Amino acid sequence: MIDVTLGILIIGALVLGTVITRFLPFLLFPAGKKTPKYVEFLGKTLPYATIGLLVVYCLKGISFQAYPHALPELIAVLAIVILHRWKGNSLLSIGAGTILYMILVQVVFA
Repeated sequence: MIDVTLGILIIGALVLGTVITRFLPFLLFPAGKKTPKYVEFLGKTLPYATIGLLVVYCLKGISFQAYPHALPELIAVLAIVILHRWKGNSLLSIGAGTILYMILVQVVFA
């Protein structure tokens, strides 16, 4: 009985956390009211900071000294940059880069 109660409490906490994160911005910044400058600043800068952190995180473990000498990562990054410059679609470039990287790691440089 305690396990069921604990499970219900955990699910309830997750639901509450999700609902708060979804509706709180609409309560804090209602339509028709001017958005604060710091929120606009964060909205413009955080996406770039997040992408920068992801790039650093993804490339932190590569080794230029051991086979395959970081070639799959460099080829995938180059493909992502070229695709994004060409099409301007983040989802397409990241998805295609991920697929290319997996093919390179599992088939070409296996």
